[in-house]
Amino acid sequence: MRRIAIITGSRGEYGYIRPIIKLIENDPDLDYELIVTNMHLLPDFGSSYREIEKDNLRISQKIPMTLAGYTNVTMAKSLAVFMLSITDTFERIKPDIVLLAGDRGEQLISAIVGAHMNIPVAHIQAGELSGNVDGMSRHAITKFAHIHFASNIDAAQRLLNMGEEEFRVKLVGAPQLDEFKQCLFTFPENVYSKFHLDSEEPLVLLVQHPVTEESWKSGTQMEETLKAICKLKLQTLLVYPNNDAGSVMIQKKIEEYRKPFIHVERNLKREDYAGLMNAADVIVGNSSSALLEAPSFELPAVNIGRRQLGRYQGINVINVDHNSEQIEVAIKKALSEEFKQKVKGMENPYGDGTASGKIVNILKSVEIDQRLLNKKLTY
Repeated sequence: MRRIAIITGSRGEYGYIRPIIKLIENDPDLDYELIVTNMHLLPDFGSSYREIEKDNLRISQKIPMTLAGYTNVTMAKSLAVFMLSITDTFERIKPDIVLLAGDRGEQLISAIVGAHMNIPVAHIQAGELSGNVDGMSRHAITKFAHIHFASNIDAAQRLLNMGEEEFRVKLVGAPQLDEFKQCLFTFPENVYSKFHLDSEEPLVLLVQHPVTEESWKSGTQMEETLKAICKLKLQTLLVYPNNDAGSVMIQKKIEEYRKPFIHVERNLKREDYAGLMNAADVIVGNSSSALLEAPSFELPAVNIGRRQLGRYQGINVINVDHNSEQIEVAIKKALSEEFKQKVKGMENPYGDGTASGKIVNILKSVEIDQRLLNKKLTY
């Protein structure tokens, strides 16, 4: 039985791996070790590891790593703490493959350790662009990873351009879309009831994270977004940011701008977040979900700032700067009947909801030999 070590540190990447883990559970040739860390373990961000437990998934180890403060310095030091722990974990569980998802720092550290311990590293969402430090982490992971799961042709070609050997690049799509195809999301009537929302009013889903290289601007950037929301007085469900540098400043602005029409949630179940995308009229902020997942619900997206800079996107996305007037105009455009008709029937550029099965088949069948472990550049 081939053992797959899977690392998750945030609610976003949990959506990538959950459908994969469920397939592994039903496969007699595979087993998994789920290692949970970072945001999942923080009460300030909803202790989302509990949602993993409610999904009846087996957590092999919880690794606390996050130093308080949420600054650039604490981010770097937290990764150093994680490197020590994940090395011991890999030595203990002896996985056959390390499976990573996305572009967070703990994923990069896991790739570095896996490569140094001669364990094949497989990477979901490889080759994509984004404008944050996460974008640098993603491409650094590529150089340590042995198998690259690309979500679209753009990402696959970029991996080849980076000198990765063709046999390593697997065009599979984005696994976080797979559960949507199975209708595994909270239906609108339950969304409105659970979050005390008015189904007769337009609904804005607001998710804005700090941009690490602009962390000192995070508070003012969030304020520009909230000014636009407050001027429009639109019913809004706001989800707390991640714990990157600048998070505290965003949280302070959220508390400062609290209004009766702004509902704040620290963390959401995966089904509820998907259900909100299905029920919302527009998603606003800088979350990757606006580009990757919102198209599956034909949901207009107002993408603010440079966090997703260069990322492959569909016709549902309107890009603006951190400027309240621009954001206001973009939200109005997204809510217009003309724009709604434009995105109606759109295809998601990140796949058709069949990625998880393809990934599991590759994890099960790939030959683990020196050809896989000894990487060569093609240039």
